Amino acid sequence: WASDLRGLTPEHGDDAPWRLVVEEPAKPAFLQPPDPGGLAWSAVATPDALDLLITSRNHDVKRAIATEAAPEDWMFALVSLQTSEGYGGWGNYGIARMNGGSSSRPMLGLAPADEGDASIDPSRWWARDVRRLLATARERATGATGGPALLWCLDWPEGHQLDPGELDPWFIEICRRVRLQCAGGALSAVRSNSKTARTDAKACKGNLGDPWAPVHRTEGKSFTLSGRDFDYRKLCELLFSGDWSVPLLARPGPDEGGDMLLVAEALARGNSKTEGFKSRVVPVPARVVPLLSSPAAATLSQAQLDEIDVFDAALRDAVAAVAAGGNWEEIRSSHFQRAGPARKRFARQADRLFFPYLWNRVAAGEARDADAGAVSRIRLLGELRAAAEEELKLALPAVPCPAIRRPRAEARARRWFRARLRREHPVLFDREKDANAAA
Repeated sequence: WASDLRGLTPEHGDDAPWRLVVEEPAKPAFLQPPDPGGLAWSAVATPDALDLLITSRNHDVKRAIATEAAPEDWMFALVSLQTSEGYGGWGNYGIARMNGGSSSRPMLGLAPADEGDASIDPSRWWARDVRRLLATARERATGATGGPALLWCLDWPEGHQLDPGELDPWFIEICRRVRLQCAGGALSAVRSNSKTARTDAKACKGNLGDPWAPVHRTEGKSFTLSGRDFDYRKLCELLFSGDWSVPLLARPGPDEGGDMLLVAEALARGNSKTEGFKSRVVPVPARVVPLLSSPAAATLSQAQLDEIDVFDAALRDAVAAVAAGGNWEEIRSSHFQRAGPARKRFARQADRLFFPYLWNRVAAGEARDADAGAVSRIRLLGELRAAAEEELKLALPAVPCPAIRRPRAEARARRWFRARLRREHPVLFDREKDANAAA
């Protein structure tokens, strides 16, 4: 490993680009660009003070408390800052692989499933990604192969920006001026501002060939999570809608077999705020892995979304009907809002069910087993119906309604709820009809 890393920086016989502390300011250090001179530097006492987290008040997440940090803590802080940071005010610019300073650097990829469970083995995951990158080098869409790749090794004169078209497609970037120091056996750091972003990539909208980043097919921008989670709807949009190009490392290789894990992660951002690190891991059975990009997966995912929408709408309308006193003509937008908590709880249940049933239906379709596909669909509808009915049961007593009108309002709500499901999913009631006929 030492030999391979030194091969990337043959001009630095002292290994300066791979050392955390380099005393000579004109030389690079690990993820630390050379000091061009004439800058104003401020002290950074602990690695958590370099954190990405934006905090306006120091009462929720305390900063600068890692006073007994190890060298690896500083290393991780540097990696996190230099490869994922956004805009932090004048002089503190963000990375190039992000669609704007308030966006996020997303990661959507596949990882080998650890044998026996759905946990991630970081070593196997990393090795899989490296093999895929090496095997698909020709898919690089941006940059110049063989161009500068380790940007902290380059001089950074004040006001100078790098052209992304002249960089290697898989360059490892830096976005901030930071230098680590060692005094009395203790590590610390200093940092400084810059007049411009390190890379002149604003027009690229984050679309720089990042092998983990979904890119919008028409707008050419990388994905931004904002304040949402990676719920089933968002993952379906990224994987199956056709609006986004699925990133290289989220596509299975031709020789990959076995169970895998779909991993989606991003630090959700807003304007001068962070909204949490979002992470979602979805197990994907071996029989489905080759079908992730198939038309059948896209068609069936949309079918399940439509099926869930029926239950969601029925739940919403039933709660709104009670809020309106059982009079459909009097329902207003404020009445629909009363269904918000129940719909959120139902959405969590739908999220739990969505992918296991989708994989079963995709596999049944590939095997041309129509009976298995139909059974899986009916079971999903049954579980969705049970979840929606339970949420309706829990929601109705809490909906404001005049006492004299409540019995009629709730009776009508349940009747309308059931009628909507019978109209949209009559298969749910076929068994009841057969049971009644047998009785």
